[in-house]
Amino acid sequence: MAVSGDGVSWLLLNASPDLRQQVIATPALHPRWGARDTPIAGVVLTNADVDHIAGLLSLRERQSFTLFGSAAILDVLERNAVFAVLDRDLVKRSPVQVAASFEPVVGLTVELFPVPGKVPLFLETETVEIGTETEMTIGLDLRSEARRVVYVPGCAFVTPSLLARVSGADVLVFDGTTYADDEMVRLGLSPKTAERMGHIAIGGPGGSMAALADAKVRRKVYTHINNTNPVLVAGSPERVVVEAAGWEIAFDGMEIEL
Repeated sequence: MAVSGDGVSWLLLNASPDLRQQVIATPALHPRWGARDTPIAGVVLTNADVDHIAGLLSLRERQSFTLFGSAAILDVLERNAVFAVLDRDLVKRSPVQVAASFEPVVGLTVELFPVPGKVPLFLETETVEIGTETEMTIGLDLRSEARRVVYVPGCAFVTPSLLARVSGADVLVFDGTTYADDEMVRLGLSPKTAERMGHIAIGGPGGSMAALADAKVRRKVYTHINNTNPVLVAGSPERVVVEAAGWEIAFDGMEIEL
């Protein structure tokens, strides 16, 4: 996801492995002038999972930008030598305190807040604590003038504090990894439930659709959707239920203007 307060400088929200393809498909992110120019002024990370940091390696071509994240998330990159390809003379790493607002690009303020989650898969040990609120899994509260977007691409469950946080947002972009908690297990694709992966499923009495049913939000959009999730199929029973509940399904190239 990329956001901007002025349409000139852009902030990436995480950097997925297919970032190069996403940039090519998005003219607003294309170089404008000069060698190594980029409209991408910064990247803010919400966790250190591979699907949120691998795309940083596609930004190693000596472009200047700032990398934002909690101290815990940036420390994961610090301890992995492969990310040293991001030239420190050009790519500044800027730790941001949770609950502190900062202005990463012109016209846009961002606040980090903790959400229930877990450590990245590659840092898991035999015992994995799921659902704790630490600086390892965060959400973003983005504001530009009188508009507000809350971005939570990874979340283990919805807490009262999270429900209060999203209240009043113009747009909520939320974790839609699976529709059912045992979805990948039933399909024989993984031994892990959504909960075990640190994600809340969409459906069911304990799912995010029910938990966020009363959220005072103008628009609700599911993102971070696994390819097993039937909501990706237009007209599927699950898609019909989700849309009837007032949710939209994010898609590549989707644009939201506020």
